[in-house]
Amino acid sequence: MYSMTGYGKGEYREGGIELTVEVKSVNNRYLDLSVKSPRVFLASEELIRGHVRESISRGHVDVFVSYTDRRETAHALSADLEAARAYLGAAAALKAEFPAVPDDVTLSYLLRLPDVVKAEDGTSDDAELLSALESALKAALDAHKAMRLGEGERLKKDLLARMDTIAALRDAIAKRAPMVAEEYRKKLTERITEYLGGKVDETRILTEAAVYSDKCNIDEELTRLASHIVEFRKIAALDQVGRKLDFLVQEFNRECNTICSKSGDREVTNLALEMKNEIEKVREQIQNLE
Repeated sequence: MYSMTGYGKGEYREGGIELTVEVKSVNNRYLDLSVKSPRVFLASEELIRGHVRESISRGHVDVFVSYTDRRETAHALSADLEAARAYLGAAAALKAEFPAVPDDVTLSYLLRLPDVVKAEDGTSDDAELLSALESALKAALDAHKAMRLGEGERLKKDLLARMDTIAALRDAIAKRAPMVAEEYRKKLTERITEYLGGKVDETRILTEAAVYSDKCNIDEELTRLASHIVEFRKIAALDQVGRKLDFLVQEFNRECNTICSKSGDREVTNLALEMKNEIEKVREQIQNLE
């Protein structure tokens, strides 16, 4: 069982390359992935996303990449001739409009203009740098996964404890439920005896009690609750459980609401309301699970 909340950091420090990858995640219904990295890794963004998807299936995930390249490598430069011509054309137009202004356009001036000279980005062909990126990313994802697993196990322990409480409440309701119809029959007999001065139509009382018993019967709801509790514990043994448990908790709520609406007994209603409180706490915790 994994939590959606976690943090992991991976570093690579070899051969003049200093690279750090950080992975941070919080709750989200679906996988929402954001990658922030230097421009040199622009072509590698899909590679990063692919590795993250293999490790994380749900949550809002932020990936941060930072690096310093201290290797002694030759940097290739290229000139954008179209940009240079555009600058010269603009300079000529200004000269024609303002002939009195001194003209200091030189080759050195052109070299300093934005986008005229560009450094070639050879990152996509830089096997060493890409290997460093993958190494740091894997370390970050491993650390992130370990943290999510630890948090997930703590949540699992809490959820199973709450499920034990729900099971105990379900058993208490099941023990109380058969007494409800019998108590109703006794109260009905007492009232009719009181009103009619001791004359009691036993057949009518039994009929009324049977109708009431059928109306407030919650055997099916209790059976389904028992089944849901077993299924919850089975699912809790898996890794990615968030969506499954979220659906199952909706079924818990449905059965509990039906018990509250059908029961005419204060004790059963109080037990069911206490169960609803536990179910809501379970639902809140499940929102943190992947």
